[in-house]
Amino acid sequence: MLKLNVKNEISRLRAVVLGTAKSNGPTPSLEEAYDPKSLEHIKAGTYPLEEDMVKEMEAVAAVFKKYNVKVYRPELIENCNQIFARDIAFVIDDVFIKANILPDREVELEALQYVIDQINPAKVIRPPEEVHIEGGDVMLWNDYIFIGTYRGEDYADYIVARTNTQGVEFIEKTFPHKKVKSFNLRKSQTNPRDNALHLDCCFQPVGKNKAILHKEGFLEKEEYEWLLNYFGKDNCFIISKEEMYNMNSNIFSISEDVVISEKNFTRLNTWLRKNGITVEEVPYSEISKQEGLLRCSTMPLIRD
Repeated sequence: MLKLNVKNEISRLRAVVLGTAKSNGPTPSLEEAYDPKSLEHIKAGTYPLEEDMVKEMEAVAAVFKKYNVKVYRPELIENCNQIFARDIAFVIDDVFIKANILPDREVELEALQYVIDQINPAKVIRPPEEVHIEGGDVMLWNDYIFIGTYRGEDYADYIVARTNTQGVEFIEKTFPHKKVKSFNLRKSQTNPRDNALHLDCCFQPVGKNKAILHKEGFLEKEEYEWLLNYFGKDNCFIISKEEMYNMNSNIFSISEDVVISEKNFTRLNTWLRKNGITVEEVPYSEISKQEGLLRCSTMPLIRD
């Protein structure tokens, strides 16, 4: 049996699901795009090629092997984008939560059934249908669960709004011993520089007490400032709109002093190293064209 344990973003990683870019399917049509960044690249003819994305993901798999992390990959589904493992499920403490994802993506969850079969069935839950929540919006920080949401009355009109207020309430009820704090995120169907698809597109804790933050990703100034004050201004790395667009906050921690980051994130990687964090650089710029990066394509199962 798999004994799940995830309480934060930075404790030593022991087991993880890493998505796959194999048999990724043809370039989507404009109508099939789920986010504005994919849309931009489909229009420009620069949508990523499968062979390039496979190479990028194998570079991440090699880093996990170096650190003796047990890696699970989804079973292969022909012509299906299975890169973003964090969207479809996530772990809080020892509970595996299946996300109510876009209906087209339900098969992605079936590809992880062999992993789910190794978990105590009492620890696998599926929220009610009206509850929308994806793993990219759920950030664990010990006693806290930070959740990205969109509180606008026009929530249903946004395909880029992935976690609703019912999702926040569901986590509050399911984990009453945790302090749940939600953040209203900026959404845009058309401009990727104005769209925080998930919370991890504009915020992520890193190291023992630090955080990466993008101010404009938050609709409520006081919610952004709460995070800034909680971690302390001197401990926060503030990313620009362009860095947010390139997904600088979407790196992934193997431990409190080792992270996997994109090799082109020069300013961020320099800051991380200055703060005593080992940076394992990988190429991931092709995958980022789909508005997701390292955190999006990994789903931790066990941390110390």
